[in-house]
Amino acid sequence: MSNQHNLTGKDILEKNFKTGMRGYNQEEVDEFLDIIIQDYEYFTQELERLSNENDRLKKQSENTRIRSTTSNHQVNYDILKRLSNLEKAVFGKKFEE
Repeated sequence: MSNQHNLTGKDILEKNFKTGMRGYNQEEVDEFLDIIIQDYEYFTQELERLSNENDRLKKQSENTRIRSTTSNHQVNYDILKRLSNLEKAVFGKKFEE
């Protein structure tokens, strides 16, 4: 069970608190909430940036893996082709003798 709340900076800014007889100093609360809003917006942007970077790196990794596999198949084919030519050259001469 998650306690995550999807607050925005605007939600924090517009939050009203009830006052009591011995309540908090409203100016101090407002100043502190301003700091929280700035941090909250920064962390929200940072989370989005990191999520985008993660998606980009996953795509880059997938593309690299696909190219690597394709490249390996081509290298294997080239090696087999050279080996076949070498066998023809070596064994072909033996059969002629």
